[in-house]
Amino acid sequence: MSTTGGVPEMAPDASTGALDTTGSWTVALRRRLVAVLPPEKLLPDGQPAYVASWIYVFGVLTLTSLVVIIGSGTILALKGPGWWHDSGLGHFFNSIHLWAVELFFFFTVIHLWGKYWMSAWRGGRARVWMTGANSFLVAIPCALTGYISQQNFDAQWISTQAKDAMNAVGIGSFFNLLNFGQIYGYHVFLLPAAVLGLVVAHVLLVRRHGVVPPLPDDLRTLLDDARQGRA
Repeated sequence: MSTTGGVPEMAPDASTGALDTTGSWTVALRRRLVAVLPPEKLLPDGQPAYVASWIYVFGVLTLTSLVVIIGSGTILALKGPGWWHDSGLGHFFNSIHLWAVELFFFFTVIHLWGKYWMSAWRGGRARVWMTGANSFLVAIPCALTGYISQQNFDAQWISTQAKDAMNAVGIGSFFNLLNFGQIYGYHVFLLPAAVLGLVVAHVLLVRRHGVVPPLPDDLRTLLDDARQGRA
């Protein structure tokens, strides 16, 4: 047994016919992943003191509401429109799903604007900022397609009005809002997968680069003066 870069490897043994795995793509991939995101960063046991801030609490609340959205949405997708319209328990889960979406956007906007004023892209964290901002942008059409998935007169009116908007900008042939199957597929699979992928990438990048430190005192004073018109 030998160790290269902290990863144990089996040396080739002519007597047993063991294969040399040093050239394996899985070993190379594992080494690269560990180098990019070591376990002590992926699952840290401590954080800097400035992480004890409400702005990060809203980030965690955003993730929590996303978990509730996925859980309640999965139940609604399994049971179908007839259940969430006619059953009391269906009404309950439908309401849980709706309010989880409302809270998701509320928490996301607070976290997003807070990190904007903190210049969260500093220190090589541009991708951290971009994945967080883009997850919010992708979540908007994901939520709007949910209105069409209601399967009632409200959904019918929304879809016909939105159809005219799609046609007006020239993309009506790609996004037919009168096609319930297409829009339902966007709502329950494609767009949620994109949001979830961006959120996972955002969290992993935060783990890799760490939480952005507070702004220096002199820069914070300059920004405060600019906001109040004293600069």
